[in-house]
Amino acid sequence: MSDQAAVLHVKGRVLVGPDDIRDELWIVGGRITYERPPGARDIRTVNGWALPGLVDAHCHVGLGPSGPVADDIAEKQALTDREAGTLLIRDAGSPSDTRWIDDRADLPKIIRAGRHIARTRRYIRGFAHEIEPDDLVAYVAQEARRGDGWVKLVGDWLNRETGDLGACWPRAEVEAAIAEAHRLGARVTAHCFAEDSLRDLVEAGIDCIEHATGLTEDTIPLFAERGVAIVPTLVNIATFPQLAAGGEAKFPRWSAHMRRLHERRYDTVRAAYDAGVPVFVGTDAGGTLAHGLVAGEVAELVTAGIPPIEALSATAWGARAWLGRPGLDEGAPADLVVYEGDPRADVRVLAAPRRVVLNGKVVG
Repeated sequence: MSDQAAVLHVKGRVLVGPDDIRDELWIVGGRITYERPPGARDIRTVNGWALPGLVDAHCHVGLGPSGPVADDIAEKQALTDREAGTLLIRDAGSPSDTRWIDDRADLPKIIRAGRHIARTRRYIRGFAHEIEPDDLVAYVAQEARRGDGWVKLVGDWLNRETGDLGACWPRAEVEAAIAEAHRLGARVTAHCFAEDSLRDLVEAGIDCIEHATGLTEDTIPLFAERGVAIVPTLVNIATFPQLAAGGEAKFPRWSAHMRRLHERRYDTVRAAYDAGVPVFVGTDAGGTLAHGLVAGEVAELVTAGIPPIEALSATAWGARAWLGRPGLDEGAPADLVVYEGDPRADVRVLAAPRRVVLNGKVVG
């Protein structure tokens, strides 16, 4: 039999959903079935605990410390994520054209948000379109057409005039830009560390907030009421003390603010979860942060107080549903990860995939 005709048998415990656990599945022609294929002979069996391919909902393939990187570096980034079990990425802003990855059956699937859209001199140099508010609607429309159903704004950043974090966009321009994205069929997310941009963004109709360290008891109910998701990126928030130390001499107010946001990070995430705010896994890999950290982010959500099964859902079943992609469904592309033990009992199991299956083939 050819590789395409070969059958892969996954046997053990297949976690189709939090409450849907089966003993086996079959992979034929790169797709999942729960019925043994008749006459199958060339069968390879993989044993263990199977989950849908993990989701990193905030990842930057093609982005390095100074901006876009060459394709060979982007390939290494994607392979690193794949080896960690991440098989679906929401690329939350990249200046690189990574469409070539779509033609590679051995690399994770990517949902792109186009390039970051930032205020002039209010983001990391080389990462974003840097514009003024009058151009926001036009650039959002441009990136909505270029992306895969998402647009990424930089909602706040260091304001050198005040020496602290500050909102980047006036309310009216944000409302018009989000409305235009929605008209074009795209959802909008925004980088936000601080408190003061959140209410305007949510009331303007935004769909998601990245980091969300500035959530408070005043804004959390608004997020829950509107169903606005957060992607906390706690493995990135862990770098705040280092960033604060580096900027303390020049921007002491900003530095102190970053430390406060870091100190309350777990309480913020737990309060949001308890209020019913959707929470999803994202690492913020790319730029200066390493790829392949998805297991660490799930563990951080558990440390914050999110129940392990919900932290798993935030990178598996729930995350895939939120992004509109299938899990371990009958007929779906066979993207899954197999582990030695039960990740529901200990999410640290995610750090050591036994087998990675992408498009029906064992790739790791």
